[in-house]
Amino acid sequence: MDDGDRIDGGRRAVLGGVAAVGAAGAAGCTGLFGGGGDGGEDGGSPDSDIGQIGSGREGRGAPGGTPMEEMPALEGELTLYSGRNEFLIGDLVNYIDDLYGDFSMEVRYGNSADLVNQILSEGSGTPADVFYSVNAGSLGVLADEGRTQSLPEDLVGVVPEEFATEDWIGISGRARTVPYNTEALSAEEMPSDIYAYEEFGADLGWAPSYGSCQAFVTAMRLLQGEERARQWVESVVENGIASYPDEFAVCQAIADGEIDAGFTNHYYIQRVLDGSPGAPIDTAFTEGDAGAIFNVAGGAVLDAAADADLAANFVRHLLSAEAQDYFARTTFEYPLHPEVQPIGDLPTIDELNPPSELDLTQLSNLEPTIDLMRQAGADV
Repeated sequence: MDDGDRIDGGRRAVLGGVAAVGAAGAAGCTGLFGGGGDGGEDGGSPDSDIGQIGSGREGRGAPGGTPMEEMPALEGELTLYSGRNEFLIGDLVNYIDDLYGDFSMEVRYGNSADLVNQILSEGSGTPADVFYSVNAGSLGVLADEGRTQSLPEDLVGVVPEEFATEDWIGISGRARTVPYNTEALSAEEMPSDIYAYEEFGADLGWAPSYGSCQAFVTAMRLLQGEERARQWVESVVENGIASYPDEFAVCQAIADGEIDAGFTNHYYIQRVLDGSPGAPIDTAFTEGDAGAIFNVAGGAVLDAAADADLAANFVRHLLSAEAQDYFARTTFEYPLHPEVQPIGDLPTIDELNPPSELDLTQLSNLEPTIDLMRQAGADV
């Protein structure tokens, strides 16, 4: 989910069940992990019906991983610079803040790129201890500038090795997909090659002004070169691809039968199914190309952190059983802890086939991509 896009429903109620974990342990909690948990934005009972998304939310049991109660207690003061929107992570961050009486946290929300520039301009005087980014690119910039500290090895080892370095660690992920209307197309008709969509013969849609869509074209540019990426954009534009303001709108248009298929992150399909469980929309994936990229939101401990251990342990809490299940249930992202599965009838991370040669930290360089898309006739 792009962090400028608000999610609707159940954020407070989902975390309302977290308190039961500390008292009863993860295995015994049904408020957060079991059949209840989503009481809606009015803060209803955590034991209320949460409905079903795809095939995985109803009756979901306790996830694997380490619960917060088994992690080092947080003590002291910490400043978090968050490139993730408060609408998406505010309840989780506030819960962690309130969990410990001897811990206090200040959070500054903003655009990831803007916060990187702020950290660089503040230098060693930055108050930030932890940077939480919506993408790997911003984390890579800080690491390249020497503005991060090495993370503990046991923390880095929590997620698959491709989603962490010694300087930063992924916390949740998003897969590029091709949602399609099941009344117009079958799974067998959906190409596994992104370039086959140049002449697919179906009504397509996208959100070319959206950051995730631009990152997808950036991946195409990096993997196949400027000319091949321009050719693809020109082809889909000439064939009448419809433009939408965001990728949720693309998926809603697919479910409504306005278009046959489109290009979006995976969780927008789950959001449509959350509101309309019987909607005629399903998820297709390409293989090994730009249409199959998997990007991550993640965290880093800054070089100027007043207490590096506290900062690392806060990041550790974002990879706890409760937090990882929160990302699955509430933002519909892929949890990066291997023992916590995504919501919906989705392949596991291991079953996805993203391009192995792509460096995720390069996907934030969108300016050349925007120029290319405009030259190719895209409505950016």
